[in-house]
Amino acid sequence: MKNVTDTIFYVGVNDHAVDLFEGQYVVPNGMAYNSYVVKGEKIAVMDTVDARFGEEWIKNIKKTLGSATPDYLVVQHMEPDHSSNIGLFMMTYPNAKIVSSAKAFNMMANFYGNNYPDRQMVVQEGSTLDLGGRTLSFVGAPMVHWPEVIVTYDDKDKVLFSADGFGKFGALDVQEDWACEARRYYFGIVGKYGGQVQALLKKASALDIKVICPLHGPVLKENLAYYLKLYDTWSSYGVESEGIFIAYTSVYGNTKKAVELLAQKLKDYGCPKVSVADLAREDMAECVEDAFRYGRLVLATTTYNADIFPFMRTFIEHLTERGYRNRTVALMENGSWAPLAAKVMREMLSKQPNITFTENTVKILSGLKDNNLTEIDALAKELCMDYIALHEETANKSDLKALFKIGYGLYVVTSNDGKKDNGLIVNTVSQVTDNPNRVAVCINKRNYSHDVIKNTGVMNVNCLSVDAPFSVFENFGFRSGRDADKFAEVDFERSDNGLPFLTHYVNSFISLKVEKYVDFESHGMFICTVTEARVLSDRETMTYNYYQANVKPKPNTEGKKGYVCKVCGYIHEGDLPEDFICPLCKHGVADFEEIK
Repeated sequence: MKNVTDTIFYVGVNDHAVDLFEGQYVVPNGMAYNSYVVKGEKIAVMDTVDARFGEEWIKNIKKTLGSATPDYLVVQHMEPDHSSNIGLFMMTYPNAKIVSSAKAFNMMANFYGNNYPDRQMVVQEGSTLDLGGRTLSFVGAPMVHWPEVIVTYDDKDKVLFSADGFGKFGALDVQEDWACEARRYYFGIVGKYGGQVQALLKKASALDIKVICPLHGPVLKENLAYYLKLYDTWSSYGVESEGIFIAYTSVYGNTKKAVELLAQKLKDYGCPKVSVADLAREDMAECVEDAFRYGRLVLATTTYNADIFPFMRTFIEHLTERGYRNRTVALMENGSWAPLAAKVMREMLSKQPNITFTENTVKILSGLKDNNLTEIDALAKELCMDYIALHEETANKSDLKALFKIGYGLYVVTSNDGKKDNGLIVNTVSQVTDNPNRVAVCINKRNYSHDVIKNTGVMNVNCLSVDAPFSVFENFGFRSGRDADKFAEVDFERSDNGLPFLTHYVNSFISLKVEKYVDFESHGMFICTVTEARVLSDRETMTYNYYQANVKPKPNTEGKKGYVCKVCGYIHEGDLPEDFICPLCKHGVADFEEIK
C-alpha cells in the first residue's frame, strides 16, 4: 500500500485488462481507479473502484486498517468506475454511513436500486465532516464532469480529493509523462465544461493545498503550481504550446502532398512546432488534444458527397462539442468538380467563440498546380507572421504599419530600471507626426514606470490585441513594479534597445526614444522617436470599450452601496473622497461610478 501522508492511505487498483476507457478512449497503459483511506479518530474511505475489482479493493482496505473498520464512505462521483462497489462496501461494513450529495443519492438509486436511506449523510457546498483531529470540508463541483460531483478538502494534511479533476489515463505501475495523458483525458472527458472547472479552480485557490488526490492517475505532491496552471490554461481555452497543428484527410494523396509542403513552409518561416495528423489513421482523441494544445489549426480535406470527408466531419464535431474557441483556423480544400470542403468546415466552426479564419485559403482542383504553391506559401506566411517578426533574421524592424495599430486602445509599456524589467498598462498613446515619426505616451506620475522612463529615456509600447485575457491587465495594471516582478511568468523577447516586448496577446510593438518631456501635473507626456517597429499579427487592437464589454469581469455589486472603479472593478463602499485613488489600478475618482 502507498502512503499519501502518515494518516492517508492509497487503497486503489490498477486495471490492465481495459482496452477502451468509457468505450472510446484507447488506454494502452491501462487505468487506475483510485480510492483512499483517511484516518482520524474516525475513518473515512474516499470512493470505490470499478466493479471488476471489488474484492481486491476490500482486501486493500482491510490490509490498511487491520482490525479497525471504516465509519464513512464518501462518494464524490457516481460514475460506475468509482461507485460500482458501494453495495459491497455497505455489506462488508454494515455500521458505516454514506456521505454524498443529494443528486448522488438519487443517481445511486437509479444505478443500483438502493441509496441506503437509513445510512445517508447528505452534504453540500460548505458542509463538513468531523473525523476527530481532522475535518473534511465539501466543495460543490457540478459538471466536473457530472452534476452530482463534490470534491473534499482535508484540513489536517492540506489534501484536496479532486474527484475526476487532475486525472489522467494510465495505470499507476507504468511510468509515463503526466501532461500528455492528462491533457488527452481532460479534453476528451472534461473539456466541454471549462466554465465549471474555472469555477472550481477559483474555489480551490482559497484553500491551502499541499497534495492533490484524483480518482485517476498519480497523487500529485510536488510542483502543484505546474498542474494548476495547466488546468487553468485548459479550462479557459488558452494556448498551452507555441505551434501549429495540421489535421487532414486525403483520398488519393494530393491533399497529403499539399499538407507536407505547408508543414515544411511553416518550419522554414520559424514555426517552433508543426504537428501533423492523418485523421483516418490516428487516434481521434490525440488529435482533439493537439487541436486544443496549440493556438493555430489547419484543416485540410476533400469534398465528399457535397460535404467533407467523414473523418474530418467527426473531428470538427468533437471540437465543437467541447467548446473549441480562441483559435486561428486555416482551411485547405480539394475537389474535382465542385469544391465545397472549405465552405462546410467554415460553417461548422463559425458559431464557435473567437475563431479567427485566415484570409488565405488553399483550393486544390484534384492535383497540385503552380498556383497552389503560391497559395500555400501565402498561407504559411500569414500563419507565421508573428514568428517571422520575432526572429532577428527574418523580422522587418522598420515596419511602420505598426503605427497603424495605435488607436484609443490599451497598451503595455515596458521599461527597465537597471535591475529588472517592468511594465504597466496605459491607454494614452498617439502618433503626433509622421515626418519624422513622433509618438506621444502619457503616464501617471504615481506609476513606477514614469520615473524609470524619465531616467532611462527609452521604452517599448506593446499594442494589446483583442485576445488578451484579464490576467494581462491584472499583472501589468493592478500591481506596482516597485515590489513585483511583472515578467516572472510572462513570455517575452528583447528588441534592439534591450527592453522586453510581449510575444503573446499583442499585434505589434514600437521601440521609442524619448526626445522631450512635458509636465502635466498629475501625468507626464513623453514625446518620442521610433527606433524599431514590428507587426506580429493582424488581430484587432484592444480598445478601451472592448476591454470594458468583453474582458473585464463584471463586479458583484449586489447589496453594496458605494462606488465601483470602471477600470478594474474595485468596489469602494461608502462615500468617495475627492482625492481617492483606486488601490488596484491607481486611477482617481473620475474613473469611479456610483453603485445603483
